[in-house]
Amino acid sequence: MKQVYVGMGTDLIHHGHINIIEIARELGEVTVGLLSDKAVAKFSRMPFLSFDERKKILENLKGVKEVIPQYELDYEENLRKLKPDYVVHGSDWKSGPQRHVRQKVIELLKEWGGELVEPEYTHGISSTGLRNALKEVGTTPDIRRRLLKRLLDSKDIVRVLEAHNGISGLIVEDTRFEAEGEIREFDAMWVSSLTDSTAKGKPDTEYVDRTSRFQTINDILDVTTKPIILDGDTGGIPEHFELLVKNLERLGVSAIVIEDKTGVKRNSLFGTEVEQTLDTIEGFSEKISRGKRAQMTDDFMIFARLESLIAEQGMEDALTRAKAYIEAGADGIMIHSRHKDGEEILEFMKRYEEFEVKVPVISVPSSYNQFTEDELQAAGFSIVIYANHLLRSAFPAMQKTAQSILEHKRSKEAADQYCMSIKEILTILPN
Repeated sequence: MKQVYVGMGTDLIHHGHINIIEIARELGEVTVGLLSDKAVAKFSRMPFLSFDERKKILENLKGVKEVIPQYELDYEENLRKLKPDYVVHGSDWKSGPQRHVRQKVIELLKEWGGELVEPEYTHGISSTGLRNALKEVGTTPDIRRRLLKRLLDSKDIVRVLEAHNGISGLIVEDTRFEAEGEIREFDAMWVSSLTDSTAKGKPDTEYVDRTSRFQTINDILDVTTKPIILDGDTGGIPEHFELLVKNLERLGVSAIVIEDKTGVKRNSLFGTEVEQTLDTIEGFSEKISRGKRAQMTDDFMIFARLESLIAEQGMEDALTRAKAYIEAGADGIMIHSRHKDGEEILEFMKRYEEFEVKVPVISVPSSYNQFTEDELQAAGFSIVIYANHLLRSAFPAMQKTAQSILEHKRSKEAADQYCMSIKEILTILPN
């Protein structure tokens, strides 16, 4: 029989996909190349279901002989291996981020006389539309919590933006940008203690209690589906940290970052202008270990934030602490610096590469913001967090609006220059 290849990435099977498979079945034996999470993430959102779950669904569809992984958006590896007589794909890829992939498929098929068959795109329904509908319904704590680990396995660098309330969470959830044949969006949300405290008009000294922090998290959970990383400050005393881990897991939060300071917590960007007291290595390691033992799932992650460079304790102290915290069970580390040139961050990462046991490392380029994500990834970082930018941009915009109203004794100028229309706001909010 003729051999037919169908590339698919979706986890939301609808009648458009069934139509593609039925057409392929009429042409010969059907092999589905199922895109890996990494491949899908290059042009769309991370699938709700894992690769193995998606594979099981497709294997049980009538007419599918075999399902094999397609590790890249590019079809070349699988096509050269199988040399199919036909490749079947909906006509929707003639434009958009996959048009270059389509052209390469055509050129490859010419080498052995294969043919590209493009059934008309099924209008009225799409995976994107279904995903948007699911987003309106929401997600489950289990699905959301495990997403961050899947992202770390699938992406060169995970892109995270700060959110401090429901509306900023929606901005992180929905903002997209297409460039260079890819769709860029934020992968996760950072619930920062600084911006959460500032939005409430409170000092960033762990003054805002956990009940209030949980309310912020719940406001964001209500209207979003992307994973959440919580800024957990020092984590509190070990007994309280154990309970915090359990509560965050139950909510569906993916990870917490705790810093190795003690006493009254002061923001790291003050550096040594204020007193920055580090916890002992033994004390902080014990807190990490107790948090890991308290976990109920394998999905939740605890990241240890190193404050050695902030407190000017030196590179050797930072490296010693990193090794100790990894041994204590930390799933990742965050290395923080307030120096704008970023040199000590790069030096740390260079030394870190020599570790026998490594975990993902978070970069927070608030000070050294000249580095691109590609440069941070090349240095060895797995996650980049834009930790406070939505609140920092909102404050001056609100100030300008308030000043304009006072200046003109009316709102027209402010509304024309600085404000969205009420109708636009209403379209942002969930139905």
